[in-house]
Amino acid sequence: MASSAGLSRNGSSQFGAGLAFAVGAYGVWGLFPLYFAALMPANPFEVVVYRVVFSLAFCLILITLTRGWRRVANVFREPRVLFGLALAGCLIFLNWEVFILAVNANLVVETSLGYFISPLVSVALGVIFFRERLRRVQWIAVALGLVAVVILAFGLSIFTLAIPLVLGGSFGLYGMVKKRLGGRVNAIDGFAFETAWLLPVAIVQFFVVGQSTGLDIFRMGTGHAVLMVLSGVLTAIPLLMFAAGAKRLPLSVIGMIQFFTPVSSFLLGIYFFHEVMQPLQWAGFILVWIALVALTVDMLWAARQPGSQRGRTRGNRLEEINEPLPE
Repeated sequence: MASSAGLSRNGSSQFGAGLAFAVGAYGVWGLFPLYFAALMPANPFEVVVYRVVFSLAFCLILITLTRGWRRVANVFREPRVLFGLALAGCLIFLNWEVFILAVNANLVVETSLGYFISPLVSVALGVIFFRERLRRVQWIAVALGLVAVVILAFGLSIFTLAIPLVLGGSFGLYGMVKKRLGGRVNAIDGFAFETAWLLPVAIVQFFVVGQSTGLDIFRMGTGHAVLMVLSGVLTAIPLLMFAAGAKRLPLSVIGMIQFFTPVSSFLLGIYFFHEVMQPLQWAGFILVWIALVALTVDMLWAARQPGSQRGRTRGNRLEEINEPLPE
């Protein structure tokens, strides 16, 4: 009995720690619009360069402190993993560029929509690339998402509609690539390789910005420069928190917590940045929210059914496709 009680307390402690890590990670991601808005009027392309460079530097420090260079060396023996991480890096680079451009343009609500539709994109990718068989409610959710996009197409300009579509699509594809890589590389090592692949692109972008508009990091004060440098650290820290949380929590709980990020961004867009929502935008958002509620309820229902683990292994891996690192 004492042993059982000890195991129960240990399990409860692990769950509590996992919940704190996961909520912390998604909470930080949800507040990213505030951080990157604080960097304005810095050139958004310059900001992305610092995210790449200082994220990589932070990862290399962590790898050194944890004596992980042997792990890193082993990755070079797997070309498939190396090129997979290169593709993942390109997708997250696109995601970062669009996100920061949107924040600079005061389109935070549109960024939240991108991360709201990302789970629906993941479901669609599961059907296309993993030949998943959807349950009826999942089909309804995907259909509602498509209807929402059509409605939003009439209510948004091409530029503003592209923001959620690119963010949701790139994030969904990023998660799919990471899923296909499986557990061959851990979170920090993988992120280090992704940013390392992006380093040449970032260097070119750095010189292009310097030649065209000049570098804001040298002319906007020490405090602003520090914030730019810390953008890389702030990018990596929630990733570490998520990795710690994901090890301790059931997937269904992670699935629920992931909505903290777009909900926070949406509320910031409405109440902090004072963005105005048009009727067609509200209609599109409401349809997406209904689709996500249906998808979440269906996932929770399926997880409670007898043999749910076997069903997931056979082909219902949709809930596992999305991997975080949204913004």
